[in-house]
Amino acid sequence: MPVRRLPSQPNLDHLKNQAKDLLKEHAARDLGAAQRIREFHPRYSSAADNQIFAAQLKLSDAQLTIARESGFQSWPRLKRHIEQPSAINQLSLPHHERIAEAQFRRAVDLLDAGDADGLRAHLKRHPKLAHQRVEFEGWNYFQNPSLLEFVAGNPMRRKTMPRNITEMAKVILDAGADKLAIDETLALVATGSWPRECGVQLALIELLCDYGADLQGAMRSTALHGERDALHALIARGAHIDLPVAAALGRVEEFCHLFPAATPEDRHLALALASQFGHVEIVRILLDAGENPDRYHPVGGHSHATPLHQAAGFGHENLVRLLVERGARLDMKDTLWRATPAEWAQHEGKKEIEHYLRAAESERASSS
Repeated sequence: MPVRRLPSQPNLDHLKNQAKDLLKEHAARDLGAAQRIREFHPRYSSAADNQIFAAQLKLSDAQLTIARESGFQSWPRLKRHIEQPSAINQLSLPHHERIAEAQFRRAVDLLDAGDADGLRAHLKRHPKLAHQRVEFEGWNYFQNPSLLEFVAGNPMRRKTMPRNITEMAKVILDAGADKLAIDETLALVATGSWPRECGVQLALIELLCDYGADLQGAMRSTALHGERDALHALIARGAHIDLPVAAALGRVEEFCHLFPAATPEDRHLALALASQFGHVEIVRILLDAGENPDRYHPVGGHSHATPLHQAAGFGHENLVRLLVERGARLDMKDTLWRATPAEWAQHEGKKEIEHYLRAAESERASSS
């Protein structure tokens, strides 16, 4: 899920209380607490709910979960960020202004200025920059980016991108960017709305593919972000459609062909993607096969929400009705904003769906 961004003046005591509350929710077997622990505590990343509830969690476990949920690797690092603030680590600053290493920051400035000759000369003087990384905290991605990843503009740093951004990327690639950086940059470009809006997304995808980027590794995240042009560009370059991607695209025939051999993990992600994009028939197939409509989405698949949250928030009325008819819980709260599906519909202005869900809530309450 997105990180819980710290306020401008974070309070350590408040965060300590959040950790204590998480322990109480864990003791009460709250499903939202289990999901947060599964996503942010490395020891429980593959654990089922019952395994998490059976674990004897300490306060330090809850604090680690809270720290990682806020985008920090550990509680001591979160604590240091709050107790020893500096100008360079203000989370409100754009990323290029938070780079402490002068040579790396100069490279990013040349990149953003579209100065290909200047960047080429700078990298020749400082060749380590082509594979060096910088560290950011308070974020759930772009935490340890290489120089190449800055070409993606994801997250957006400035209000524009240089017109020759593809040339700038090639300068860094030719200077020795490593395979991991190339793969990570492709994922950032393919999932970023800003490269698309600036008209450079497809050209960057082509360039990165020419340099051997992992197409398949970018497919699911691209589908998740709804970047259909980027998705089709990856497919055109040879990426294959798996079950979750077929679910995102609403390709029922391909989905049915892939379904029998799919893993439980792929079926879970497919439910998340089909719910997000409102593909009723695919959701029906998954529910008929026993997928749980009340299960939180998997990590990397809008894990803070359930299928009913997604359907309600995106305005997929027919899918909302199907999920409710199949018994989906109406009182489940997402783990980020602590809101029900009806409240998601209200927030997004989906009045008919909100009214339907409120009426369903009343009907279930009266019949219980």
